[in-house]
Amino acid sequence: MQANTKKVSEVQTLLRFTFGLVPIVAGADKFTNLLTNWEQYLNPSLKAMSPVGDHTFMMIVGVVEIVAGLIVLIKPQIGAFIVSAWLALIALTLIMSGSFLDVAVRDVVMAIGAFSLGRLSTATNLKAA
Repeated sequence: MQANTKKVSEVQTLLRFTFGLVPIVAGADKFTNLLTNWEQYLNPSLKAMSPVGDHTFMMIVGVVEIVAGLIVLIKPQIGAFIVSAWLALIALTLIMSGSFLDVAVRDVVMAIGAFSLGRLSTATNLKAA
């Protein structure tokens, strides 16, 4: 039984760092566009409704992602569900735009992974390392 508990803890730790660090890196990149041009993923409907420019909008998104990633690292029982919902919303906006459907599918899978971390963390009351 103790070996199973250790394995579960290892999986939780791996998922916590994945869903903590990836949003932080992606969020920080919204300010530099080193990984990609993030504005290309904006749903045209969101662009039309936004009172700010595309880059400013993406910087706001970046701040949200950084904060969400930090919450996952500190309190995965809450942060994992925030990241899961965020990824699902991103996937939904991509699906609604009819663009980047491959990215939308990837984000749905990542949302499921983040949700799984949240469920595991709530069940075992995982604390930050």
